Amino acid sequence: MGKQGSPRSPKPKNSILDVSYGTREYQSRCSDMQQTGDPSLGRRGSGGDNHWDKVILVQGLRNDSGKFAASKGVNASKKHMWWLPRHIRRIILAFVFMSFLFLLDSLLFSLLESIIKNHSAPHRSTGQEERITGMLEEKSSTNMYDRLLKLAASSVNEKELKRGESKFWEESYPQASMWKPCADKKSTKVVGAGKSRNSSGYILVSANGGLNQQRVAVCNAVAVASLLNATLVIPKFLYSNVWNDPSQFGDIYQEDYFINTLENEVDIVKELPPDLKSVDFESIGSQVTDADLSKEATPDEYIKKILPLLLENRVVHFLGFGNRLGFDPLPVELQRLRCKCNFHALKFVPKIQQVGSILIKRIRKHDIAESMLDKQLLGNFISDASPEEHHILDGPSRYLALHLRFEVDMVAYSMCEFGGGENERRELQAYREAHFPLLTERLTTSSQHPSSAELRNLGRCPLTPEEAALVLAALGFKSDTYIYLAGSEIYGGGSRMHPFTSLYPNVVTKEDLLSASELAPFKNFSSQLAALDFIACATADVFAITDSGSQLSSLVYGYRTYYGGGHAPTLSPPKKRLAAILLHNHTIKWSTFEEKIRKMIQEGQRVRQRGFHRSVYRLPRCRGCMCKPIIPVFSVIKF
Repeated sequence: MGKQGSPRSPKPKNSILDVSYGTREYQSRCSDMQQTGDPSLGRRGSGGDNHWDKVILVQGLRNDSGKFAASKGVNASKKHMWWLPRHIRRIILAFVFMSFLFLLDSLLFSLLESIIKNHSAPHRSTGQEERITGMLEEKSSTNMYDRLLKLAASSVNEKELKRGESKFWEESYPQASMWKPCADKKSTKVVGAGKSRNSSGYILVSANGGLNQQRVAVCNAVAVASLLNATLVIPKFLYSNVWNDPSQFGDIYQEDYFINTLENEVDIVKELPPDLKSVDFESIGSQVTDADLSKEATPDEYIKKILPLLLENRVVHFLGFGNRLGFDPLPVELQRLRCKCNFHALKFVPKIQQVGSILIKRIRKHDIAESMLDKQLLGNFISDASPEEHHILDGPSRYLALHLRFEVDMVAYSMCEFGGGENERRELQAYREAHFPLLTERLTTSSQHPSSAELRNLGRCPLTPEEAALVLAALGFKSDTYIYLAGSEIYGGGSRMHPFTSLYPNVVTKEDLLSASELAPFKNFSSQLAALDFIACATADVFAITDSGSQLSSLVYGYRTYYGGGHAPTLSPPKKRLAAILLHNHTIKWSTFEEKIRKMIQEGQRVRQRGFHRSVYRLPRCRGCMCKPIIPVFSVIKF
């Protein structure tokens, strides 16, 4: 039996009953339900029509009887008595058939409804099912700038109708192409005692941190070994509970290539000689921790503190070695050696290069080397053939790489708030208590500390995905821009990313582009996975940074400057200046917002030499690292 109020099939036209009518209507309803995917919608949609048909049927019968009586006058009584039994039979027969069709309709509908529940959706791949499930489970979108986001959406939509493109796909200043790599030039000067056959001893470094901190430590160790005329042992990488990666130097970089590239600069060996392998460095006083050296120590400090230990014990072990060599004052030759190590001697192992080339090929839809960056990072695993000689699939020929530093540890440590309300505050506080007990203790004992708004105005809060999207929209990037997202899991997941993906839906990660079997060799090796991000960011047509203090962002920035040839733009919004602009988010016009953002980015792209105390790994335009041709005065004089 159907439910009360369920629609019944309408009475067919004319007096001849057409039983197939109800079946045809039911088939039509089934077709509608399969198209809409909502079984109940088909029932409700047809119910109204059936109801009005029944009203018309009854009303029609009444009208017919009235007309019949009026036309027969005084004999109406007899004629009426003759007609009524015959008419009642028709009514009863009609209702019998309608009841039958109603029962049939209810029975078939119940059967169809159970089938639809089991087969209501087309088959999806496992990845699609997981993605849809994840989207349903996500919280609602977390926005901080609703008004600006709506203006950005309108602006991006308008740009889709225009043929022009953002000018930020190219470097803002042509002078960038004048600087050329030159750190691999052989030195004609002697640094310290110079490289001689009589080594002062052995330097062993156990570097902490992740991939990029360790990279800096390696190149600093090369410079220190040269300064002290020591033999460098291939550095060791400390295991960290944060990174959970047991990778060593040889798992990430090519050891023999490293040694051979620097053989004319520094003696490098793979291990200590047998008589020093069993030495207890701490007991003989040759273990040097970060507490024993100043942060960014000068060459004089190494000569006074470390050289005597080296000469006495023949070995010194640097434990940690995080930022323990300053950038200035430092002899030009040591700066050059740092650059040579970073930009020339450190090559990823073939396993990383190969998967990196697959990643880049799938982003670009072809495997043609487009620049010096490709060749330096991917080696022989990418073709240098011309486009005419290669089959190029349809797809984006260029892409923007974005390093979005919005992981939970970064967010929690910043002490900022990001629009998530009380739930967010409790969640981040619990994370701080579990992972940053010293910070929690300091906050508890201190009576005064900056508010979230004050921290944001000082430029100390990581940029949210929403803020990153607003910057890209203001710079004129269209919604179909292909974006590679580097880094770890975004805090807040899909709800936090929604403001970004609503403007820029073509966002991919290495996990999206590489298969499970291709990623399997890198599982549980975060530094090796970070190397893939390094490659994808460095070879991108545009690289966007949200945190200039990030080691990955800094090293990629420098690598693009060194090998980009003036054609590898990097977008780096200063957080303090951006915060000042966003303070007016409730009133600022979109055109004004665009103007301020574009001016801010262009000023950051100005071609400058490295400043005093600035990192040579991030800003390699300096003596000994990059060279700029000297233009003779007479060549610019007009006669």
